[in-house]
Amino acid sequence: MGEEDYYLELCERPVQFEKANPVNCVFFDEANKQVFAVRSGGATGVVVKGPDDRNPISFRMDDKGEVKCIKFSLENKILAVQRTSKTVVLPEKRSLKLLKSHNLNVNWYMYCPESTVILLSTTVLENVLQPFHFRAGTMSKLPKFEIELPAAPKSTKPSLSERDIAMATIYGQLYVLFLRHHSRTSNSTGAEVVLYHLPREGACKKMHILKLNRTGKFALNVVDNLVVVHHQDTETSVIFDIKLRGEFDGSVTFHHPVLPARSIQPYQIPIAGPAAVTSQSPVPCKLYSSSWIVFQPDIIISASQGYLWNLQVKLEPIVNLLPDKGRLMDFLLQRKECKMVILSVCSQMLSESDRASLPVIATVFDKLNHEYKKYLDAEQSYAMAVEAGQSRSSPLLKRPVRTQAVLDQSDVYTHVLSAFVEKKEMPHKFVIAVLMEYIRSLNQFQIAVQHYLHELVIKTLVQHNLFYMLHQFLQYHVLSDSKPLACLLLSLESFYPPAHQLSLDMLKRLSTANDEIVEVLLSKHQVLAALRFIRGIGGHDNISARKFLDAAKQTEDNMLFYTIFRFFEQRNQRLRGSPNFTPGEHCEEHVAFFKQIFGDQAVMRPTTF
Repeated sequence: MGEEDYYLELCERPVQFEKANPVNCVFFDEANKQVFAVRSGGATGVVVKGPDDRNPISFRMDDKGEVKCIKFSLENKILAVQRTSKTVVLPEKRSLKLLKSHNLNVNWYMYCPESTVILLSTTVLENVLQPFHFRAGTMSKLPKFEIELPAAPKSTKPSLSERDIAMATIYGQLYVLFLRHHSRTSNSTGAEVVLYHLPREGACKKMHILKLNRTGKFALNVVDNLVVVHHQDTETSVIFDIKLRGEFDGSVTFHHPVLPARSIQPYQIPIAGPAAVTSQSPVPCKLYSSSWIVFQPDIIISASQGYLWNLQVKLEPIVNLLPDKGRLMDFLLQRKECKMVILSVCSQMLSESDRASLPVIATVFDKLNHEYKKYLDAEQSYAMAVEAGQSRSSPLLKRPVRTQAVLDQSDVYTHVLSAFVEKKEMPHKFVIAVLMEYIRSLNQFQIAVQHYLHELVIKTLVQHNLFYMLHQFLQYHVLSDSKPLACLLLSLESFYPPAHQLSLDMLKRLSTANDEIVEVLLSKHQVLAALRFIRGIGGHDNISARKFLDAAKQTEDNMLFYTIFRFFEQRNQRLRGSPNFTPGEHCEEHVAFFKQIFGDQAVMRPTTF
């Protein structure tokens, strides 16, 4: 299997610690994500390492018996050690104060540090779970709920094992994940993961069921809002995305794996230490080992090998594993690092070899612009709230975060469309259809189309002499009116004479000031177009000769300068009976330049009657 097939991988730089052995015990603290290696009960040293810790913490403590659990408080301020089932020792003498207590029979507990919720298993079957939420030094009791256990043979008593429960935040919501192993007597095809949504207020509700279609030993992770289910027997994993459409039966949504089952990408353990010689090749790591322990959300620990990894999703391989482009977009738009992959999908679907149909291209553009519009609306609401002074009264008002899923017009233009229109092998009708499809999608979501997209359409039409189509697009307002667009049309007059009138009509609709139009054209070195425009509206008797001669000279086109100079000489003759410029027009420099290039004899002589 090539590297392009694996969509899960272990991080490149794992946390390395001393392997578990009879002398060295290894513990993991889920809140701080730290590994504790405790040698000889701490007498010969404790080493603490975390994914973000540049320097490990090392210390010693007296060996007062077997350590059952060891943890730091947040920010590593207080150490707590548990050596018996009923006592927790704080090596530093500190006084503790009881804030609140609840009397419950507890079978086991689970804590989720991200949401600061603890889950207590109660009752004989262990399947009634009582959550508590900790916040700002207070503890609040949330409504308890029952996990439905699968039917079991009469000879065995069903119960809920701590191993089959996990807690994780998915798309900003807290879920309790229950791995339900079906008994042999049931007619189901395999195990499933049941997701219970645990809100801050209100009752816990069963929301999603992930169909695994197999039995055996499983482990769960959550990476980038995806539920990853590892299967030890086949040494493969599958991923589920609860945001993708599933089968809804009126109360819960059933989901199948997004992609075919694949192994985690093979991992090589580098040879470390001074004994490492270049000839020694890295050792392949045993994946899905029975010594692996999985923690939420994305941690895999191999105590026997002394490694802690973060599990990661690779998006590039998924592009080829998910042929349905609409579903692929739905999936990618929810991922954290999606921007460049989405842009590459867009380029790929417009390539000669993988060309998609127009309806598929339209679907992809609509999905992109749906996200883009959501962000623009959120930005606008935020700006209006700030303007109305709500930011001071409402501290919860936050500026919307621009995620990688927001691909604006400049992203699509720069990375996809500008390269696409340059492809000579593409049929020009397809090129124009794609450009118009993107503009149609922007219009559908009421997003103002940037002028450079309209320019791209017009330049493509002109390049292929499709002036009739250009005329239709403008006539039926398929291309929105804008000043840059009107100026572009004016510059096309020499190729397509009706463009002049189309441009003037557009500028009239925009009620643009005439001088502004002239300024824009001159700034774009469209000197003749500016002159034609001003003649078209009858304002050529009052314009500044110097301004036009300056612009003509800047183009470094001597023949253009000659034409403009001659125009003003003729105007002078008509208005004043002499072709000469008056001192007030400040054109002496241009007269000298004209003589230098074309000679004194080229200057017009006054016509006498």
